[in-house]
Amino acid sequence: MKLPVFRAPAHHTGVTSRVGTWLGITFGLCFVTGLLSHGVQHDWPWPTRPVDLYRVTQGVHVISGVASIPLLLAKLWSVYPKLFERPLVRSVPHALERGSILVLVAASFFELATGLFNAAQNYPWSFYFPTTHYAVAWIVVGALLVHIAVKIPRIRRSLEPASTEKTVLSRRAFLRTTALTTGVAVVATAGVTVPWLRKVSVLAWRSDGGLPVNRTAKAANVVVPQDWRLRAGTKSYSLAELQAMPQTTVELPIACVEGWSQNATWTGVRISELIDAQGDVRVESLEKDGLYRATTLPEAFARDPLTLLALRLNGEELSPDHGYPCRLIAPNRPGVLQTKWVTSLEVR
Repeated sequence: MKLPVFRAPAHHTGVTSRVGTWLGITFGLCFVTGLLSHGVQHDWPWPTRPVDLYRVTQGVHVISGVASIPLLLAKLWSVYPKLFERPLVRSVPHALERGSILVLVAASFFELATGLFNAAQNYPWSFYFPTTHYAVAWIVVGALLVHIAVKIPRIRRSLEPASTEKTVLSRRAFLRTTALTTGVAVVATAGVTVPWLRKVSVLAWRSDGGLPVNRTAKAANVVVPQDWRLRAGTKSYSLAELQAMPQTTVELPIACVEGWSQNATWTGVRISELIDAQGDVRVESLEKDGLYRATTLPEAFARDPLTLLALRLNGEELSPDHGYPCRLIAPNRPGVLQTKWVTSLEVR
């Protein structure tokens, strides 16, 4: 059987190298910001300022992941004729190269697909997403570095190919189409993080005005007892006593690991006025079995004057879904660590 001959502009090595370079940039941004997000959630040192740092890094993480999808598809389209090359394996190094590409493609699709499902808070699998997503990210990066090391001589030669072929404009048209499609995908979703894009981000999730809620009080099986009191070290406070204390109002964002973020005005009592934080503070929730029912607030955050035990949101008493009777709000922290339905504060 005669094998097909591929001469379309989209399959030129210059196109492949250019798209591959763009994809390497978006993958690199996605990996680095994802690494930061994982670290913040696992007690890596993290500053309290600027207050918008986490929303920016996590927004870049999700947006660069979205941008990687059309770039990956364009990259695969440009190289799929390689599947028809014969012989399939020419040597042991060639077999290893092809094997690394298979791993890279499979792991990349896994990361991008599960990342999209996570952004939509839909988990049609049994594995624990953060751990698996983090582990496979290292596989992607390892396979990508191997691929780049093998291909870098060809990349150098083909990024600026000296060619007089009539198909040059068509190659450029393919690259422009790829860039435009990637830009549209970014603009259509970036409103979850970038406020001024929300009116045009038609595919943005959780950006419809009100402060989004990832986990409702009903879903968390939270019931606030009538005799609820906050334990803060050796002291105890009723809700009325907390409301009678000096109140502080701050504007801070909720920035979620799914990529969305939104500013809100919070009013409550500073954590530093409730407990003498000579160390990290363990914050416990009324939630009984949630993965983040208890979190650790580093000492620097506990002492920060912007860190509150919030009682009000945008001028109104907290609703049950937003953490009534009180919740943690701290600068530059993932939303998943802004514990709701707080019942105790304890210095560790």
